[in-house]
Amino acid sequence: MTRVPDPAAQIASIAFRSGAVAATARTVPEETAVALSYDRVGYAVMMTTPCDLVDFATGFSLSEGIVDRADDILDCEIIAVAGGIECRMRLAGDMSARLARRRRHLAGALGCGLCGLESLAEANRAIPPVDSAITLSATQIMRAMRDMAIAQSLNQRTHGVHAAAFFDPAARSLLLREDVGRHNALDKVGGALARIGASAARGAVLMTSRVSIELIQKAAIMGAPVIVAVSVPTARAVRLADQAGITLAAIARDDGFEVFTHHRRIEFGAQSDVA
Repeated sequence: MTRVPDPAAQIASIAFRSGAVAATARTVPEETAVALSYDRVGYAVMMTTPCDLVDFATGFSLSEGIVDRADDILDCEIIAVAGGIECRMRLAGDMSARLARRRRHLAGALGCGLCGLESLAEANRAIPPVDSAITLSATQIMRAMRDMAIAQSLNQRTHGVHAAAFFDPAARSLLLREDVGRHNALDKVGGALARIGASAARGAVLMTSRVSIELIQKAAIMGAPVIVAVSVPTARAVRLADQAGITLAAIARDDGFEVFTHHRRIEFGAQSDVA
């Protein structure tokens, strides 16, 4: 049986710096084909960083609408095979009708969680509205974003992976997962929360990437009322977040961030001047 690869590898290279050439080596992230199957029937193949794969398989299954809760997956076996990894899941009950509606066979590109969808209708699928009265202070958000950067151990080694995290302000905790794909990282967080029975309504999703439509869809399915990202959102992501009732903040830097939708969940303090 093939061994599951490490999430990072050291690769030899030739460096050209300041006019000089030297042999060197660099630690880079791995990218592995991960096949997800249900009751031994293949469903999708995603290019993924090979770590936290049970979380990934669970979160993917939830965000795809294959299962309603983590307990619907009776077990998930991670099998290293030639050419990649298989996540073999066994489902509770008869899920064949749902699988038939949602089935797709794809090779997921790093930047696109919508690649391979069978119809345009799937890209515009309805998502549940998020209703949460939670509020977060601007100071809490900025501190959480700084903590996320510190907690990115794989990125500190490779400088080449995204992170998604869930910040629980009441517990002052940060649950973080990393991956070469930003949507994979968020699926890992969603799966981890579901497996421990934690509610995403209690806090905020943090992302190191830009925010596009599939991240809003996944966050809404998780029930997360707030998303904060390092980079810019797409216009369509802003419209969808507004429609779903999600507070979307982005362009998070050391000196602050911008809020695009439902800003009432953010407490800016004495300096607030929002109409």
